[in-house]
Amino acid sequence: MDSLTQAVLGASVTCAVMGRRTGFTKAALVGAVAGTLPDLDVLIDHGNDLLNMVRHRAESHALFFVTLAAPLLGWLTHKLVDRKAPADAPNLTARWTLAWLLALLTHVGIDAMTSYGTQFMQPFTDHAFAVGSVFIIDPLYTLPLLLGLLLSGLRARRGMDWQGPNRWALAFSCCYLLWSVGAQHHVRTVAQHALAEQGVPNVQQAQLFVYATPFNTVLWRVLAITPTHSYEGFYSLLDQGHHIPLSATERGSAYLQRWASVPAVQAMQRFTQGPIRMQVHEGRVLLTDLRMGQEPSYSFVFDLGTPEQLDAGLTQPRKVSAVLSSGFSLPALIERMLGRDLRLSAAMVEH
Repeated sequence: MDSLTQAVLGASVTCAVMGRRTGFTKAALVGAVAGTLPDLDVLIDHGNDLLNMVRHRAESHALFFVTLAAPLLGWLTHKLVDRKAPADAPNLTARWTLAWLLALLTHVGIDAMTSYGTQFMQPFTDHAFAVGSVFIIDPLYTLPLLLGLLLSGLRARRGMDWQGPNRWALAFSCCYLLWSVGAQHHVRTVAQHALAEQGVPNVQQAQLFVYATPFNTVLWRVLAITPTHSYEGFYSLLDQGHHIPLSATERGSAYLQRWASVPAVQAMQRFTQGPIRMQVHEGRVLLTDLRMGQEPSYSFVFDLGTPEQLDAGLTQPRKVSAVLSSGFSLPALIERMLGRDLRLSAAMVEH
């Protein structure tokens, strides 16, 4: 998720764990740091743009390592933040340890709910787990948490019991994630019928992915991957009927086979678990992650060099796409979310 969401989530979790054992401001600030800390791995340069992508959310998001780090971070926080606590105060080191552990674990968990992928089983496997039921920025998830913190902060300043608003916001956020998974499952069922009814070739071999579109869990992107093509469509929970128009795009299967042994291609294949495309454009070999964005705008497109360089094993992947891209403008996104057929609207404008 985005940095604001992670900081707010970390603050909410830490405030809930610490309660009245420490000040609200202290707990919120420490939680915001805890929610931000794992994403500092973006500062590490792994040698090229593609490796920087596939190594993000790796060791710093691993359950094994964050569990080991939590006791040390809890002890340091107690010494630095609550060093003046009375001698007869409850064991704050244990409580800060629990707060750090849950803040780090929820960071990892919410990241795994997006389509990017989170390698939380490092160092035992490089597998990137990605649910895809929420977009990396979702106001309906973040704003209630932020509001809960603000209300709790106001109550704390007035000397009132401040824990209620924050706890209700956390409960709502958990329910929202459950809703997203349920909605995704429903759309997946609809998409399976759509693939069958439209006679997609090699449908038995197809991988089916369903991703939340930007800022909501009402409009969903359906992506089916066969050995030769990708099929893309969109379905809103407010659509009338269950038909999903699918558009087909070649994935460059010949190129993917030709350069299957190239380390950059293997790294991308392992990280995405299938949804990639390779093409030669103006003499340059381009490798695209099909999970984030939509046709023809994608967030991660890498220039691997010329065909001759790849054949010789010489490549330095360079990112050539925008950091975050979407084929929908915000007005179009809202219209499509509400169930309006944008293709029909365009046809009416042309006439």
